[in-house]
Amino acid sequence: MWHDEAAFGVLLKHSAVLDRSFYCRSTIDVAKSLLGKVLVHGATAGVIVETEAYLGGNDLASHSSRGITDRTRVIFGPPGHAYVYFIYGMYECLNLVAEPEGVPGCVLIRALEPVAGIAIMRERRPRAKKLEDLASGPGKLTIAMNITRRDNGKDVTHGPLTVRSFPKTKQPEIVTTPRIGIRKCADWPLRFYIAGNRCVSR
Repeated sequence: MWHDEAAFGVLLKHSAVLDRSFYCRSTIDVAKSLLGKVLVHGATAGVIVETEAYLGGNDLASHSSRGITDRTRVIFGPPGHAYVYFIYGMYECLNLVAEPEGVPGCVLIRALEPVAGIAIMRERRPRAKKLEDLASGPGKLTIAMNITRRDNGKDVTHGPLTVRSFPKTKQPEIVTTPRIGIRKCADWPLRFYIAGNRCVSR
């Protein structure tokens, strides 16, 4: 990867924002397909290296299992929107809404490999001593990229918060495991990450 500030212009020139059809698929397919894509917010960007799928129906680990509420309404809305929530009284987590409108499903972005705006990320996360620690967790990456609940409901198919793809990029080798940090449906194999990537959460 590039790992320099000039990379941002290269990124914008040679990649394209994912359109709504990318997200209007099964949550599991979207979670896997997001690996290797580039999350951009403002002047910061990182390759998505780890995701988790949260389904509707009987997935009791998903917020949508409680039905439509003011908090979860965005999950039931059109695909390609951000669902950002607050957890443990200190962290914000970014999810991307999948599935056709009316069908709940979202993908938690668990970890990124920083590629642009790295100096900005370091200012926001001064305790991170290594590049691979800047965004190696769902709470870390939102701090590093300044993604907050103000971004909840944002359309990620345009604007300052988007996901981009390079043409003819090969799908990376994917490892599948149970989700982590949850109690309900904890054995479901819905966590996906790029094999061998050093920025995956621990």
